[in-house]
Amino acid sequence: MTSESQAPLSRAASPQLGLFPRLIFGSRWLQVPLYVGLIVAQAVYVLLFLKELWHLAAHWFDVNEQQIMLAVLGLIDVVMISNLLVMVIVGGYETFVSRLNLRGHPDEPEWLSHVNASVLKIKLAMAIVGISSISLLRTFIEAGNLGTARSNFTESGVMWQVIIHITFIVSAIGIAWVDRLGEAAHRKAADHAKAAGH
Repeated sequence: MTSESQAPLSRAASPQLGLFPRLIFGSRWLQVPLYVGLIVAQAVYVLLFLKELWHLAAHWFDVNEQQIMLAVLGLIDVVMISNLLVMVIVGGYETFVSRLNLRGHPDEPEWLSHVNASVLKIKLAMAIVGISSISLLRTFIEAGNLGTARSNFTESGVMWQVIIHITFIVSAIGIAWVDRLGEAAHRKAADHAKAAGH
């Protein structure tokens, strides 16, 4: 009796779509190969991390402290890019393709419970700023070798890297500010609707 009464309710909750709307809505599954490709890229980054870690462990006695620091910063850079990939894969799939049904799972990411396109955009922007910060820190550490045979940077190259990093920061602040304006407008409209209802 209960299951029979629930069946019409579930059917009513998901309205029948026409052929063209179903085609448009179903096109979101075309993104699945893109996320699979990002998973493959994640595996490549794992191999890169292991290779760099092996190189560091095998040659730690041949290098000085500065070179070890640069190698560790390189490893951190790989980890942060890998974190960015996880955010895009999990958050993007959940937002744009289909629910992952992770509610209640012990390993459910904390940010996934309130993820949407705006939140994902801000998190991605902040992750890119973090990756850029690590790269810039590596550049500053190596900047002491400017003008020597060991240096891979020029003064103008360092300057452009700083400019690009500042651009990332300004972009992240702009995205967060626009999102905050949108939230404020949405709250204001909701308050007006509630006041009109009373």
